[in-house]
Amino acid sequence: MQRWFDVAGVPAGWGRSVVAIGVFDGVHAGHRAIVARAVAAASELGVSSVVVTFDPHPAVVVRPEAAPPLLGDVSQRLDLLASLGVDAVLVLPFDREIASWTAEEFVERLLVSRLHAQRVVVGENFRFGNRALGDVALLRGLGAVDDFTVDAVPLLGVAADEVVSSTLIRGMVADGSVAAAAKALGRPYGISGIVVRGDARGRELGFPTANIALPAGVAVPADGVYAGWLVRADGSRWPAAISVGTNPTFDGVERRVEAYALDVEFDLYDERITIEFADRLRGMEKFDSVDELVAQMTRDVSDVRRSL
Repeated sequence: MQRWFDVAGVPAGWGRSVVAIGVFDGVHAGHRAIVARAVAAASELGVSSVVVTFDPHPAVVVRPEAAPPLLGDVSQRLDLLASLGVDAVLVLPFDREIASWTAEEFVERLLVSRLHAQRVVVGENFRFGNRALGDVALLRGLGAVDDFTVDAVPLLGVAADEVVSSTLIRGMVADGSVAAAAKALGRPYGISGIVVRGDARGRELGFPTANIALPAGVAVPADGVYAGWLVRADGSRWPAAISVGTNPTFDGVERRVEAYALDVEFDLYDERITIEFADRLRGMEKFDSVDELVAQMTRDVSDVRRSL
């Protein structure tokens, strides 16, 4: 998959393409339906498939006070999109200039002049252009002039009165409802980061953990203990007991995410890993003694085995 990080990165002479557009934060089940539609259409038309996404999230520029925590960093997003069979992804560096483009300028500068769109695939609630004044109806009208068609994909429901959205999933993650989040995502929610040195207290207690440096602005599940997986860069996955919180038994103040991989011990320092959350086992507790903590950690490991 080709990866472009600004409009200038699109190769000169790029041919016609089917373009899917969206932030695609989390690449959830609804996003995958849009991308799958684009990939299938590109194959049918004999052209390339391109996904256009944005970094930073547009809200960071236009409404910084309301910018949401993200369901993964750009690297994760690109890897997930690559797994869907996309030919290329354009990460548009969203800034005030791009935010000022009218809907007509967005179409001309991006879809027509650079990507030569033959078909554009979006969600049915897609908005674009300055002040989000453009909608699917306007996009179709512009396409009639500029020789592309528009496919608006219906929103995917998770319940009678709810649709899959990044906002919904962020709320699930914040509540610790990671099993529900996994259903909406179509995969376990995961956080990627570099393994850093902690207090080595887990090793002393017989439960060596991998602590990751949390990327700024990424959604973190509610404090507690979770069943999940530790995933290495080579794709190997290990069942893990995961702790999120400040380690109150030792009066910790720094919020951390750390994973104890069952039945194996790694030297993971400075390695990028992903910690995936499958189920919340309990909330975070402060214990009166180290012995009580170790006893509970032993029970947690047993609960992880049962859960997974």
